[in-house]
Amino acid sequence: MHRRPRLSAALTASLLFTTTVALGPPAALAASAAPADDYCLGECADILPPGENGDADLVQILAHQALGIMPPHSDDQLGPYAALLQHYTGLTDQQITTFFNDSSYGVAPGEVERSYQPRPDVTVVRDRALGVPHITGTTRAGTMFGAGYAGAEDRLFLMDLLRHVARGELTPFAGGAESNQELEQSVWRTSPYTEADLQEQIDALRTSGPRGAQLYADVQAYIAGINEYIADCTAARDCPGEYVLAGKGNPADFRLTDLIATAGVIGGLFGGGGGAEMQSALVRTAARARFGDTAGDAVWTAFRSQNDPEAVLTLHNGQVFPYAADNRTAAGVAMPDPGTARPEPLVYDRSGTATTVTTGPGRRGMSNAAVVSAAHSATGHPVAVFGPQTGYFAPQLLMLQELQGPGISSRGAAFAGLNLYTLLGRGPDYAWSATSAGQDITDTYAAELCEPDGRTPTAASTHYLYHGQCLAMEALSKTNSWRPSAADPTPAGSYRLTMLRTRYGLVSWRGLVGGKPVAFTSLRSTYRHEADSAIGFQMFNEPDQMGTPAAFTAAASQISFAFNWFYVDSAHTAYFMSGANPVRPAGADPNLPTWGRPAYEWTGWYPPSAHPQAVDQDYFVSWNNKQAAGFSAADGNFSFGSVQRADLLDVPIKAALAAGRRFDRAGLVSVVESAATTDLRGAEVLDDLLRVIDTATVTDSAQAAAVAKLRAWRQRGAHRVETAAGSKVYQDAEAIRILDAWWPRLVAAQFQAPLGDDLYQALVNTLQIDEAPSDKHAHKGSSFQYGWWGYVEKDLRAVLGDSVPNWPRTYCGGGDLAACRAALLAGLGAALAEPATTTYPGDAHCAAGDQWCADAILQSPLGGITHDLTSWQNRPTYQQVVSFPAGRDDDVSNLAAGRPASASSTQAGHPAAHAVDGDQGTRWASRWSDGQWLRIDLGAVRPVARMVIRWETAYASAYRIEISPDGTAWTRVAAVTGGNGGLDAVAFPAAQARYVRLTGETRATPYGISAYEVELYAH
Repeated sequence: MHRRPRLSAALTASLLFTTTVALGPPAALAASAAPADDYCLGECADILPPGENGDADLVQILAHQALGIMPPHSDDQLGPYAALLQHYTGLTDQQITTFFNDSSYGVAPGEVERSYQPRPDVTVVRDRALGVPHITGTTRAGTMFGAGYAGAEDRLFLMDLLRHVARGELTPFAGGAESNQELEQSVWRTSPYTEADLQEQIDALRTSGPRGAQLYADVQAYIAGINEYIADCTAARDCPGEYVLAGKGNPADFRLTDLIATAGVIGGLFGGGGGAEMQSALVRTAARARFGDTAGDAVWTAFRSQNDPEAVLTLHNGQVFPYAADNRTAAGVAMPDPGTARPEPLVYDRSGTATTVTTGPGRRGMSNAAVVSAAHSATGHPVAVFGPQTGYFAPQLLMLQELQGPGISSRGAAFAGLNLYTLLGRGPDYAWSATSAGQDITDTYAAELCEPDGRTPTAASTHYLYHGQCLAMEALSKTNSWRPSAADPTPAGSYRLTMLRTRYGLVSWRGLVGGKPVAFTSLRSTYRHEADSAIGFQMFNEPDQMGTPAAFTAAASQISFAFNWFYVDSAHTAYFMSGANPVRPAGADPNLPTWGRPAYEWTGWYPPSAHPQAVDQDYFVSWNNKQAAGFSAADGNFSFGSVQRADLLDVPIKAALAAGRRFDRAGLVSVVESAATTDLRGAEVLDDLLRVIDTATVTDSAQAAAVAKLRAWRQRGAHRVETAAGSKVYQDAEAIRILDAWWPRLVAAQFQAPLGDDLYQALVNTLQIDEAPSDKHAHKGSSFQYGWWGYVEKDLRAVLGDSVPNWPRTYCGGGDLAACRAALLAGLGAALAEPATTTYPGDAHCAAGDQWCADAILQSPLGGITHDLTSWQNRPTYQQVVSFPAGRDDDVSNLAAGRPASASSTQAGHPAAHAVDGDQGTRWASRWSDGQWLRIDLGAVRPVARMVIRWETAYASAYRIEISPDGTAWTRVAAVTGGNGGLDAVAFPAAQARYVRLTGETRATPYGISAYEVELYAH
């Protein structure tokens, strides 16, 4: 068995090295992962920073901390990911793999880093480029076992963190840092479970039919694989070094319930929605107090933005999908009496460094997608650029993998501890991805309180009425304590976390309704049903269950979490919104708390046909925006207004298609990456601010200069990008600083006085004013999802006299344009006087006043390995770029494989035949001059439409491809300039040819040109 050397106490401090040798039973290193049928033909790519390897032993952690040495494959995707920022303009398809990984199936023999068999029915091959596990089982159970083993190799400590987070036990495991307390509390607040609860989900799954039984068997084999790795690393004394630093000894075996618990965390973080009826109710109450009932309701409706006709839509061709409509006069509405609502405590019995972390509505910046149909692509095949924004961590929450086995074929990403299936990625001839939908699958009920002995209840009572019975609330508690360790020096502390559970959900608030004491509870449709969604992911991984839009829809409809799903194959695109969407009775209003009474309980679930969906729409965009007309924004989501970050995708794609443009992969990447660098306020709101200011001459010279800088920045696209790669200084830095300082002031100047302090604060509590990249020093990348930009834009248009739908009242300057302009300029003046050190306060990573650093992305360490900051970009963490030139009925064999090849010249040991031998460990190399060529004889006239070139480091920056029926008369079919090596997939109009010639017109290096492999395809 290949292993790293064991550690000893004497060696720990002195022996620092980085060479790693694989755990696992012996196997020949020459073994490769034989690819399944792969219809991407070089046109599938992905990226997941910082790197695949999330396993560092103690010696590697110490070497990193002392000398900055990175473990292998822990950071090799971070550089390409960050570099796209400076190169997306003018990007070509041939350059994509400079910034993304080739996500083709399999590993060529020359690209194998190591190969091993955790047990006889599965082989894991790690590729040399990235260390990604390519798992191939001769049995399905073997594939699942291998997934568990490889997942633990790459993410064991993170898996352990997640299972402890899921049980509300993070601080005893990882330490009492405030961030750990915050995460632990947020998860226990929304997803508290007993072990019996978790086991119930497993038991229900096991007996739910053939698919459930198969899933149960898959999970068993997967958990066995994790535990085999734990046994191996424990025996070798080579488990992740974080266990030693945290003083935790050896990792404990995993159980089936751990997977269910982890799924609950991930589903709750990224697949929930709704449940903020109390925040909505408090805004309504404040609006009525300020303006009276009728006018106040109109104000509440405008800010609520439930169905704003100006909102950007994913389904933009007139489709209507009614859901969660306004029903504010319903009999079941239970508005809290003014001034009586109080949040339910979570933290009790604090000691030492324990704290109660207060958080607003649970929101995450999550995911975007841009998909162009076959009718509007440059190749006649759909193109997609999509992926989830799951934050930036080291190691990443997600991991890359390939799974091959009986009934299973996929490659892509999966969350640590859930990688028995690929959750987002591709199959042989299709790809899928998701964005968080956030639709309303959580409701707030007002449960009437009671006392079992008949006494008069109070707001503190712990019994409630349910179907005529006075039932006790169930207390779900965790008592946690922590001590300082080498991993987390936070001083000792402890507390008890307690959530009260009712049959109407978890108690979140208390108050009075009509003088009656009530507990406001939160009931999520997926609570205690997280395991149900696994069936849909299982189907995504099974080609027999996929391959058409209808099959994709059938699979996605099995997922009860709230996601927008996107699909492409060689001919079609599709969209489907998943989620367990409850059917509410006529007496309930989904926007507001509802009485906890039988008459107002859910009556069923919306069928798949009622979910937003479409096939082959001209294009789809999603950035957590409104899905379709009539499909209401969830109760606490006030952000679906006239300005939303999906506009940064929708506007340029719509304009390009209207102008007749057809997209290739690089063109769509450029649109998405341009959006990733754009300040939404600058792109979508600044024009209206300038319209107001331009109604008169700016007489203050400092303000006039500021306005000129803002205008110039807007004209250049309002990007937040460096002057040059690595400069750490923004182009238009001063304009950006001005807007960052001005924005909170202009919002307050525009709205605070007209709304009044109480209503203004209630709205701020529901929807934050801004989410610029430097917001709250989070270094999180995802930005501009939540903010007041739509309110600002609508109100400015209204004060300018424009017709503005869903905006009945004008606030800025009381509706007077001159007064509005004066208020805005006063705010601008204050912003100009604000020092940069105030706009960008320092933190643990940045000096005060450092604008670039304040925005920059941090790979938040979840272990002992850290990474440098990278430039801000608003981009998916895991991102795919895909197009399928062929479908599963097409012949995708390599026409050049083993065919006779000749060349204008060769170097010793590198003949022309090496370019067609299927071995990426060999290569053809020419003499050191331009104009060198390689010719391939197909043996007979064949249809040819694509050349795939796997360049050695000596590549051609410009080259042409020619075809001939006889080897004498040649026709050029493609020409490439600006090539940058790596993998090139060059498509051209299908033609008949026996001979194909690649000619290097310009070398990129002083050497000749050299290719590991040249492949030819009919598609």
